[in-house]
Amino acid sequence: QVQLKESGGGAVQAGGSLRLSCAASGYTYRDYCMGWFRQAPGKEREGVVLVNIGGGFTYYADSVKGRFTISQDNAKNTLYLQMDSLKPEDTGMYYCATHRTYCGRFQLQSGSLNYWGQGTQVTVSS
Repeated sequence: QVQLKESGGGAVQAGGSLRLSCAASGYTYRDYCMGWFRQAPGKEREGVVLVNIGGGFTYYADSVKGRFTISQDNAKNTLYLQMDSLKPEDTGMYYCATHRTYCGRFQLQSGSLNYWGQGTQVTVSS
């Protein structure tokens, strides 16, 4: 059974940084994607970034390009999201997600992925 566990959220001031982690377990897929989504209070869930593991393609939402960086440690089965130059509009619950196959922009926009974590809260104050 695939399990995803996020950590690293917290409260920071605008301009600050946070690094989120997503520890994955129970994985048996070869070609798959992982990424991050977020949901602010009263708003719909939004795709932040997806990466095709082993496939070389990474998709960032326009709102985070140049500020957020996704990375992975395959030995630890952990996905990271480095968030720099944070803005108040980055506030929300951040979810890690993974899919049994490679992803495209459709998955980033729709959120149609197979597995989800419970989320970690990020709060950015002005």
